[in-house]
Amino acid sequence: MKIALLGYGKMGQVIERIALERGHEIVLKKDEFNTYDGLSNADVAIDFSVPTAAVDNISASFNNNVPVVSGTTGWLDRYDEMIALCKEKNGGFISSSNFSLGVNLFFGLNEYLAKMMANIDGYKVTMEEIHHIHKLDAPSGTAISLAQGVIENSNYSNWTLENATENDIHIEAVRTGEVPGTHTVTYDSGIDSIEIKHTAHNREGFALGAVIAAEWLAGKQGIFSMRDVLNIK
Repeated sequence: MKIALLGYGKMGQVIERIALERGHEIVLKKDEFNTYDGLSNADVAIDFSVPTAAVDNISASFNNNVPVVSGTTGWLDRYDEMIALCKEKNGGFISSSNFSLGVNLFFGLNEYLAKMMANIDGYKVTMEEIHHIHKLDAPSGTAISLAQGVIENSNYSNWTLENATENDIHIEAVRTGEVPGTHTVTYDSGIDSIEIKHTAHNREGFALGAVIAAEWLAGKQGIFSMRDVLNIK
């Protein structure tokens, strides 16, 4: 399979190594200094860039009839625009806040716990996410996805980085060192606390999941999620 890498930072380089190990060919390594030459030759594009570049990268992929896997966060105010373009071009698209196989299982666990806690009085849910100092957006896309998973299965209506009201989920965003990503969901009462946590040890999990998603997406049309890739019901 021929892959175009849209974004060639640390994540792009790990994705390249894993893709090559799995027998794929890299036909484009796009960064801020080069063009999209070679994109049309790709079977699938993988976008791990920055928020300001993501929409251009995704649009270029659809306009070149190349399905795209996007793991960039911080651009979702234009998500509906990209979905419309995907449909217009009969493209294939997977956008996820986190491609780690473990995190996507964690998403399911988070939603299940939220359903269990929805009718239990006395507990307040909060979240903490910790990432490296180079991460540009806060809270992380993964934290937002976790918050949405709770909101869709409970009486909470919003998430916030500020002081939370009764119906808000407070997210604490911490930037320190070179932490790949740690996410904690806590239900706290005066009696006890219930906590679920996912800790990434390196970038390998994100990169492997993105390559597996690209392998699954190649040749498909439509808008999908990691639940489709992993067959999570």
